Amino acid sequence: MLVRMALLDRLPSLTFWRRNAPVEDDETPAPGALHVLMVCTGNICRSPTAQGVLRAKLRREGLHRAVWVDSAGTHGYHTEEPPDARAIRHAAARGYEIGGLKARPVTTRDFARFHWMLAMDESNIAWLQRKSPSPQSPRIELLTAAGGLADPEVPDPYYGPDAGFEHVLDLVERACDGVIRRLVRELPAHVGEAGQAAGGPPPGSR
Repeated sequence: MLVRMALLDRLPSLTFWRRNAPVEDDETPAPGALHVLMVCTGNICRSPTAQGVLRAKLRREGLHRAVWVDSAGTHGYHTEEPPDARAIRHAAARGYEIGGLKARPVTTRDFARFHWMLAMDESNIAWLQRKSPSPQSPRIELLTAAGGLADPEVPDPYYGPDAGFEHVLDLVERACDGVIRRLVRELPAHVGEAGQAAGGPPPGSR
């Protein structure tokens, strides 16, 4: 709640988005929204979990349209498949619904569409850096580093016991809390840049 109040106080345009969003359009990104892509290897365990967790936390803060979250994999092994059943089950036990997501690979277009790519481990981040057509955009970081965690990565639970999925959730929840704290600081600048790129101030700033 304190995070939400602090961010909305500093971002009148986000208050505008929340107040004026049509009910039927509640899941679509607002104009000028910041786009975040969670990335793992196959897009069936870690990255859909991270997508679901960050989306839920943003929704609780009323910011789910100001920050749009998606996920993808570095490889298309499981394209169009739902997340791993264990990931779905463990996420649901904590109140996160990810069963409706479908796996997809990272595409060249993603490097233009997304402002921030958050990788689960070093191999994912190395792959993204190799494929990125430009060193300037998007920002590519480890999720754990972006969230201010000392943990070097979110380990792949696919071949391990169920406890690995609980560990993933522990890390992802903490990291996403840190990401939101960063957004409190960084979104005002992004909103201003988006307004200038569109030829005017952001919504609600006139």
